Amino acid sequence: MTTGTLSAAASGTWELGDLTVNRVGLGAMRLTQKGAAFDAAAGPSDRDRAIAVLRRAVELGVNHIDTAAFYFSSLRSANELINRALGSCPDDVAVVTKVGPSRDASGEWLPWARPEQLRGQVEENLRQLGRDHLDVVNLRTQGPGPIAEHFGALAELREKGLIRHLGLSNIRPEQFAEAREIAPVVCVQNWFAVGSLRPGSAEMLRICGEERIAFVPFYSIAGERREAGAGASERPEILEVARAHGVSPVQVRPAWTLQQGPHVLVIPGTGNPAHLEANVAAGALRLTPEEMALLG
Repeated sequence: MTTGTLSAAASGTWELGDLTVNRVGLGAMRLTQKGAAFDAAAGPSDRDRAIAVLRRAVELGVNHIDTAAFYFSSLRSANELINRALGSCPDDVAVVTKVGPSRDASGEWLPWARPEQLRGQVEENLRQLGRDHLDVVNLRTQGPGPIAEHFGALAELREKGLIRHLGLSNIRPEQFAEAREIAPVVCVQNWFAVGSLRPGSAEMLRICGEERIAFVPFYSIAGERREAGAGASERPEILEVARAHGVSPVQVRPAWTLQQGPHVLVIPGTGNPAHLEANVAAGALRLTPEEMALLG
């Protein structure tokens, strides 16, 4: 459902397997606490406000929510907030999670999961979300190297019906090719932002376009600030484009990202209702070829 003229549908649609989603989604990482994500000193978010942001997102046509069981603060879990806000999650809202990393109850990062530990991570996501299957599970890698055992373990869970579709996160082209020998891949999540790329990401953008697979950048707004989110300062060329369109610099970044190709989705994270609406509005912003060239 949409409200007024502001709608995520203005960004266009793409497919995650057999799931059609609007190209502007919502990242859940920033829903659980104040300040930077994973900052132990930051206090927990306001629960009612976080739930309201999720419900408002769906009202605005956001039907792609990115989450993980390791998105939590001292009193909040992103998955449980999603469960509370959306019930068992409507069929037209795709909830995408990821496995590989994990944190203990105090928030400390644990060693990367071994292949045999991935089922436990999948089941924890299922429990927290209150579901009997997960729409999409991304295997997040920890860097270069073979991923066949890990991806194979998830492919087995897909065969058992616990997972509908599989994706990859933080990968390189050779890992993508390795995974596709095992099972279909419906999306790739890599670091990709104006002025901030990582090895293999530009090539993965191209490959995904050729294969008609969703490319879903993370840190598309934050860039090098990562979990800290958008900063107060901005590159001069972004400020110039923002002034030309009468929008905020933060809105220029996802607009640039979306114009990298029709297969590109964005999942900006926020726990702020006003920022949510600005992010959704950015899906309707069209930059000129000259502006795209200026931004690089």
